[in-house]
Amino acid sequence: MVSFSSSDAVLERMQRLHPKVIDLTLDRMGRCLASVGDPHLALPPVIHVAGTNGKGSTQAMVRAGLEAAGQTVHAYTSPHLARFHERIRVAGKLISEEDLTAILDEVYVANGGETITYFEITTVAAFLAFARTTADWTLLEVGLGGRHDATNVIDDPRLTIITQIDLDHQQFLGETVGEIAYQKAGIIKRGVPVVVGPQHDEALEVIEEEAAKFGAPIIAHGQHWHVWEERKRLIYQDENGLLDLPAPNLRGPHQFGNAGMAIAALRHLGFDEAACEAAVTRAYWPARMQRLKTGPLVEAAPEAELWLDGGHNPAAGAALAETLAEMPERPTHAICGMLSTKDVEGYLRPLASVISDLHAVAIPGETATLPAEATAEAARAVGLDAVVAASVGEALSDIVARDPASRVLICGSLYLAGAVLRENG
Repeated sequence: MVSFSSSDAVLERMQRLHPKVIDLTLDRMGRCLASVGDPHLALPPVIHVAGTNGKGSTQAMVRAGLEAAGQTVHAYTSPHLARFHERIRVAGKLISEEDLTAILDEVYVANGGETITYFEITTVAAFLAFARTTADWTLLEVGLGGRHDATNVIDDPRLTIITQIDLDHQQFLGETVGEIAYQKAGIIKRGVPVVVGPQHDEALEVIEEEAAKFGAPIIAHGQHWHVWEERKRLIYQDENGLLDLPAPNLRGPHQFGNAGMAIAALRHLGFDEAACEAAVTRAYWPARMQRLKTGPLVEAAPEAELWLDGGHNPAAGAALAETLAEMPERPTHAICGMLSTKDVEGYLRPLASVISDLHAVAIPGETATLPAEATAEAARAVGLDAVVAASVGEALSDIVARDPASRVLICGSLYLAGAVLRENG
């Protein structure tokens, strides 16, 4: 268990500065940034990443490639899993508790009690930490959408990346893939190249229209670069030639597309094959088909394979199903908890063909959790046998009592994944 820290106390105060968790506008960001000297204007060159799925994995791969080339990198991502510190990586290292507490407190005081969301004020704190430490690059992952996201205050990034766009957060971003793509494409800036990952035609059309509007050169999958799997290796090709690289160390067929975006970005920025190979072989991104190998849960199921994945929308469910289908055959049981805002049946439907059954749980400590019985009902609706469990631990005990050497997948939410990582040490 992680103990309550000084930074937790400041973060708790910050959560009370706005009645809503999400309120998409950039007005408050501009005011708060100005109150601490506009640190966003003093960042090292920025690579800005938006999209529905694959943002974190792609950013992790880009960072691995840059660092292998001897570059120092700031990185900002969200949400965190076990500790808030995971969101802010300063010159390659997670921000320390002392530095995080000091910078959060400084921004909180400078804000003067004005209304601002939790994500906005903590993003300002990240920018301030980055601006005060020398680095070669800044990687920024969009929190939600893009056009009105708190990270979208950078007018002149060196490069933007748009990963796969699909249905998610429709209550904020729009009901269609095209409407969501318009929000994501809001990170495109005048004259700044944009790397575009594999997309639905509807999304690609919107991205191309926005890029043309701003004279932003497109580096698009299927047009300017191609990536595929061949003999369990990754093959990448663009106008500069062909790369034959090891398969990504992040699991799943969808990681080939994410790796392709990272390689396209690195190649555009002038980095060599060694950096591209490091991008696909050295990236680490927890709770994306992560094998749990130590901790109390593993000790409670010594013969089982335990996997953890935080995907939570229909496209993520499809990618996870494809990943499981390619793994060695083994009975697979799911432990699933989701938020009430998600398309639960849409997420579970592709998984119904690759898992044996499902134990539904509520996400501990989350007010927006879907009740376990509702998750179980959704699972039954797509043809899965499902029961309710009081906790992940109880579900795991029930599974291994019946099938001790099975594969167990804990899935459905990054918030559930975070709770598991905290409890599992």
